[in-house]
Amino acid sequence: MQISPREIKLGIGRALLGLTPLILMGALTLATFWLVQKNTPPAKSPSERARLHEPDYTIKYGALSALNEFGNTKYRILGVKITHYDDDASIDIVTPRMRLFQAEKAPVTVKSDTGHLDGDLTILDLYDNASICRPAQEATANQPATLRMLASSSYFKVLINDDMIETNRPVTLEQGMSIMHSTAGGICNNVEQSMVMSGQVKGRIERAPRRNP
Repeated sequence: MQISPREIKLGIGRALLGLTPLILMGALTLATFWLVQKNTPPAKSPSERARLHEPDYTIKYGALSALNEFGNTKYRILGVKITHYDDDASIDIVTPRMRLFQAEKAPVTVKSDTGHLDGDLTILDLYDNASICRPAQEATANQPATLRMLASSSYFKVLINDDMIETNRPVTLEQGMSIMHSTAGGICNNVEQSMVMSGQVKGRIERAPRRNP
């Protein structure tokens, strides 16, 4: 039996028509794969993933201390929760409490609701309900007696290496019966145990009652 060219063409056409759904599905699959590849960000290498700002460890009720050149405690930082980040070695602290020590002087305590310590351990930022407290101190052979001092603000920056605490936000300073308010913050010098206030400063200054000899 001889098949004519016309019948051959009709057979090929029917075969191609039967394969049309498979061809369309294959084309759709390829198009979907291409779109997924195009819109998927490239996978990061292990070294790139390690540099993401993600915590590598967390400590509850942790403490960090540093010693001076004489081996005495220079400062100590406590926190209810301490979170360390690997990419920049910085630390977030919940309820930070820092104590600064000076020889023969009352230690100064700085605290707040939250804090952030930079990776170089040189700057501690204190946020929300921040305060600086220095207890009253009896007179010594080298310095007169001092009254209790309390400074409060929404933010304090502790410059650890410089023994300075500063803020550019409103601050209230209380010492004994005296109270002062500043609109532009101030600078507390832990070495000299003094505070200079900036901006508009208002308040009252009252002398401490004299003790009978």
